[in-house]
Amino acid sequence: MSEQKTCRRQFAVQNETETAAFGELLGRLLTPGLVIALVGDLGAGKTRLVQSIVASSIDKDIEVTSPTFVLIHEYAGADLVIYHFDAYRLKDIDEFLDLGVDELFHGDNVCIIEWADKVPEAFRGDVLWIKLEITGTETRQIELAGTGERACALLGQLDT
Repeated sequence: MSEQKTCRRQFAVQNETETAAFGELLGRLLTPGLVIALVGDLGAGKTRLVQSIVASSIDKDIEVTSPTFVLIHEYAGADLVIYHFDAYRLKDIDEFLDLGVDELFHGDNVCIIEWADKVPEAFRGDVLWIKLEITGTETRQIELAGTGERACALLGQLDT
């Protein structure tokens, strides 16, 4: 049995503009089948990051909002579909799995989950974990941890 590939990177961003630029870079590197697990305190920039990912990979004119109450948003482009989940209000892993995430995680789309740390047992295999940590009024530390070939390939392409 082979060990699963793991990788890590860190970036510091000075303001919301740099956070958006980082998300745009991620958006240009997305590949179908990628699962991105977002972690961070309220106001850390999780939704802002998703907005910029969708803008650069699907369409800059799509309105992206946190799916806190509807739980999943779908953003479809010509070549890619992004499912944007929010686990904040879920009681347990069963509620998350009832959304049909297992099927979506293994499809030809990209899944981005805010508050992924609420349901960590849902993530196995190839996952890119992104933790946004508030370090100042506008500054953030972005920690990325990949498990699997797809996530580590994306991290290897990051050059900021």
